[in-house]
Amino acid sequence: MNYDIAIIGLGPAGCTLARLLSPSFKVIALDTKLQTEDEGFHKPCGGLLVDDAQRSFVRQNLNLPADILTDPQIFSVKTYDLQTKLIRNYQRSYVSFDRHKFDLWLKSLIPSKVTILHNTLCKEVRRIIDGYQITYIDENKTEHNITTQYVVGADGANSLVRRMRYPQHTIRQYVAIQQWFTDLHPNPFNSCIFDNESTNCYAWSISKDGYFIFGGSFPKKIANEKFEQLKEKLATQGFIFGKPLKTEKCLVVYPNRFGDFHTGNENIFLIGEAAGFISASSLEGISYALDSAEILSKILNSGNPNPNKCYYQRTIPLRLKLYSKIVKAKLLTTPLWRKLIMKSKVQYIEQYWIT
Repeated sequence: MNYDIAIIGLGPAGCTLARLLSPSFKVIALDTKLQTEDEGFHKPCGGLLVDDAQRSFVRQNLNLPADILTDPQIFSVKTYDLQTKLIRNYQRSYVSFDRHKFDLWLKSLIPSKVTILHNTLCKEVRRIIDGYQITYIDENKTEHNITTQYVVGADGANSLVRRMRYPQHTIRQYVAIQQWFTDLHPNPFNSCIFDNESTNCYAWSISKDGYFIFGGSFPKKIANEKFEQLKEKLATQGFIFGKPLKTEKCLVVYPNRFGDFHTGNENIFLIGEAAGFISASSLEGISYALDSAEILSKILNSGNPNPNKCYYQRTIPLRLKLYSKIVKAKLLTTPLWRKLIMKSKVQYIEQYWIT
């Protein structure tokens, strides 16, 4: 074997695992993204760190550097139900940050002993005696092969590792679209938008560093059309868009059943969104990426003789929690239940305006 562990993908899950693995392992990590601040792929993510992700950083003794935080820090989310015309304001203790800078920062924490290949495309993961052969294409379009004992799929919603090794374990995918505008609203705000005519998922907006970011997740075949239709509807609700400064797109998994979560077998492990670990009710995945990577690192570092079985068992609480998010999502995306929840005013905070 050339390597003990090969990590495919360096989002929050892959970076966390690479950082937490014992230095006794010989580790390689392949990532399709460029290691630059301005160029390359930028994930369509609002960049909000929820309580669970904050707790993961506490456990791992990490502090967010000031230069990735954004302004303003908003502590509420205004929820719009376009079917019933209801608007409610809910307190949320999110930390707002620049997602691309966040990803680069997580990469910078990986120990130098780990071999990192940027701008590299994993092409194939093939079973061989005692391990796996990985074929990849580097930044010069040259093909290479390596061998490894363990493979970790941390390659997100469209995971090649999951598609190639577990084609029977498919999971529903949507397209996330996000556009950036100059923020012309008199009062910055974060919002969550439900509109069953546009999507049975949800949309969002975030005010950040003088920008107004609007995004949403939509069924793949009609994503662009529904995105523009929703913008037109929200313009009548006081949303100010103007000319988009940039547009970002990517696939996102939208789990629908308990079987959508798959952790791998035969020395292959899936972590983060590749395993289906993302909240169906909010599309928040950073906390589950951090948690699943931490769980797997402890198992591999301990030298457990049956790491796949142990990883499956130790992620049961994570999968049960995520299943509760599926149930919550079904309630929130059903107009009648959503209307009842919002009309109840549970956890609703009324805003007062001084004139």
